[in-house]
Amino acid sequence: MNADADADVEPDADAVTGPPDGMVDARDDLTPMLRQYFDLCAEYEDALLLFQNGDFYQTYCDAAEEVAQVCELTLTRREDSTGTYPMAGIPVDDAAKYVERLLDADYRVAVAEQVERPEAASGLVDRAVTQVITPGTLVDDELLGTGTKNYVAAVAREGSTDAVAAVDAATGECLVTSVDDESGLYAELDRLAPAELLVGPGASVDREALSVAPMVTAHEAAGMDAESARETLSAYVARPDAVVEGTAELRACGAVLAYAEWTQGDDGALAYVTRVSRYEPRETLGLDATAIRSLELFENRGAGASETLFGVLDEAACALGRRKLDGWLRRPLVDRAAIEARLDAVDALASDALARETIRESLRDVYDLERLAGRISRGRANARDLRSLQATLDAVPAVWSGLDDVDADATRLADLRERIDPLDDVRDLIDRAIRPDPPVEVTEGGVIRDGFDDELDELRATEREGREWVADLEARERERTGIDSLSVGHTQVHGYYIEVTDPNLDRVPDDYTRRQTLKNAERFYTPELKRREDEILGAAERADTLEYERFREVRASVAAETDHLQTVADALAELDALATLAAVAVDRDYARPTFHDGGIEIEAGRHPVVEATQERFVPNDADLPSGSVTLVTGPNMSGKSTYMRQVALIVVLAQMGSFVPADAARLPVVDRVFTRVGASDDIAGGQSTFMREMAELTEILHEATADSLVLLDEVGRGTSTADGRAIARAAAEFLHDEVGATTLFATHYHDLTGLADEYADVRNLHFAAERERESSGRRSTDVTFLHRVAAGPASSSYGVEVARMAGVPDPVVERARALVDEADGATNGHDEGVQMRLDGVDADGVDADGVDADGVDTRGNDDLAEILRETDLARTTPMEALNLLAELQDRVEE
Repeated sequence: MNADADADVEPDADAVTGPPDGMVDARDDLTPMLRQYFDLCAEYEDALLLFQNGDFYQTYCDAAEEVAQVCELTLTRREDSTGTYPMAGIPVDDAAKYVERLLDADYRVAVAEQVERPEAASGLVDRAVTQVITPGTLVDDELLGTGTKNYVAAVAREGSTDAVAAVDAATGECLVTSVDDESGLYAELDRLAPAELLVGPGASVDREALSVAPMVTAHEAAGMDAESARETLSAYVARPDAVVEGTAELRACGAVLAYAEWTQGDDGALAYVTRVSRYEPRETLGLDATAIRSLELFENRGAGASETLFGVLDEAACALGRRKLDGWLRRPLVDRAAIEARLDAVDALASDALARETIRESLRDVYDLERLAGRISRGRANARDLRSLQATLDAVPAVWSGLDDVDADATRLADLRERIDPLDDVRDLIDRAIRPDPPVEVTEGGVIRDGFDDELDELRATEREGREWVADLEARERERTGIDSLSVGHTQVHGYYIEVTDPNLDRVPDDYTRRQTLKNAERFYTPELKRREDEILGAAERADTLEYERFREVRASVAAETDHLQTVADALAELDALATLAAVAVDRDYARPTFHDGGIEIEAGRHPVVEATQERFVPNDADLPSGSVTLVTGPNMSGKSTYMRQVALIVVLAQMGSFVPADAARLPVVDRVFTRVGASDDIAGGQSTFMREMAELTEILHEATADSLVLLDEVGRGTSTADGRAIARAAAEFLHDEVGATTLFATHYHDLTGLADEYADVRNLHFAAERERESSGRRSTDVTFLHRVAAGPASSSYGVEVARMAGVPDPVVERARALVDEADGATNGHDEGVQMRLDGVDADGVDADGVDADGVDTRGNDDLAEILRETDLARTTPMEALNLLAELQDRVEE
């Protein structure tokens, strides 16, 4: 692998692997420890090496300077036969927070651990890299968010096809798909939101164009070779060609799996990747990065970062359900039967409060089974992990009990009950083998239960009897010697001893052998004490070793059930997600949507996020015939954007299988939701706000279909009024005439509302507002927004009033009001002139010789043209322009 300079600049490998200038040039002249360090650095040149030395992970030379800077550590210096060089270390027991900083700084971190005990080493302690930690391959809970997905993805190109494969190294989930255009590629990457991305030869990905900016690395051709990929994939599926379609998918899948294996150390254990799933993007509702961002599904662009649609839904009982909800929201369904199956299950759980709460209460005892299965399979689970697994399986009978009481017509729930296997054999094995509250460390005893292994029980009995004998020794020796101050103790260095103070040394028995001299006392042992000590220590050491062996055997037996564990985990995750959607529906008074082949019909719809964060929310209906264009006008802050977003969010919720915030909703199944909402720019990328807006509009006009839902908000801003109005009108006409997508179009170009007079499928809605009048009858700047949608176009945009509400200084507001009134007066006078010309067309344009035999004014066309030439469009309001056009049309007909 090598850094892709255009996408992501990574640390210079030479800066972290080689000895610095001024140190010895020949590697053979390094101390043995430094030689070992730099050899491992060279082997893992794409990563920063953390080298365990006792209780610290050390870095040396240039790497130490980088680590000290990133992790804000004190840089020290070491001097030995090699020379003097910098050194920085982080404590092994507190490494996670420092590793997280290194990952945030776009480092990969290779962890080289001591793989033998220092006391057992004959010379230099052996060390090996046991794990490479990268942003996309995290497996430790300390570095992962609870209930989140964390993918490393790979992109491979073959011809015009881009394939995307992704692996969650913590859970073993592996996905693969392919797309035929750039917009589809970015849409899939945005939905996956990988933390790390490998880009193969010929493929191109702009890191900054993604909603989540991952670590991006150019992957060399050898890493995506088709034959190597087939060999890698064959370790996970019996027939790779039956899982993936085409060479691009094969290469992407093989590359991402091989990379994930590399990060797991020498064993490369990924046995828990038991399912490689291929999916088609068109089998789910299309939501690109713009839609995900503007609808605020997962991230709020304002101050309330947690105020998102996912935040409203996220009442899952366990981490499994939270990840499942996340996946459903990123990929709502487009198959009506599948949607209805989810809705049936949600309906059944919503209708039975007792069963629902029984299930949810039981699921709160469920641990993150997907990640547990991954750790167990990798051989990295400790005894507490196994007890957590048992606690999870203990919850299954209560889950069953809750499901037994639910409506049997919900076939999805019945299927889930069949898949939630309690795995009694696994649960019984753990219960018999592992103590209820075991220590974290599995090599130092206290893990295996009494009665599980006869040999282990005998060793423990020997150790226990020896310690009891020692515990009674002090009393016996005091009675035998008459030395009341005599004491028995133990140290790690000298073992068991009998201590006698100097004044009592003359009473020490002959069978005491001196072990240690202190300042005011002597320590002794007896032959029997030495024998017992050897017996105790020997039994303890053999017991600890045997315990660890038995623990590994138990863990391996459980690991053999990984496939079954993952099946149970997936079923529990789905059940939790369904029960959560049911609970949200009941708590927030959501209604079950129905589907039909018509348009969008919503009664008293609400915005789910705004409703959850405000005390009062005004519901609104939506009646959007299929293929219609609905123009929404009204003041800023009146609720236009909220209204449009709530329609889209109701569609998204319904197609993910959720009830919706409305009294009722009859909906079509849409294929994609497009949004052009809000203003943003990309100056670094050479795009102004207007250019960015046009780029988003371009994608909508190219990609939308008759089955799509399109939201457009203020198209045409950022350029001249004439250009903006023209673009907005042309886009609306194109969506109506060429695309046929159901469209909501919010605009301040009031003349666009005239489209409703030209097209039967174009309608006008507006948001009502009330403006008070002063005692003089003059319009006040006090406006009340009713947040209620009504038929027809708005009469005003209330821009000056909104400026005042925003806190614009009073002098500015008053001057703006005067200018508006002045413009209105001038416009009215101008319109009177227009009307006079309209009224005088016949009288001034026709004489006795100018009328033909049919009585038609032959000079009328010239007069109409003259009127149009003299009309000042820049000072004509939209309604005045419409009146003018109506008059002209009447004259033409006459």
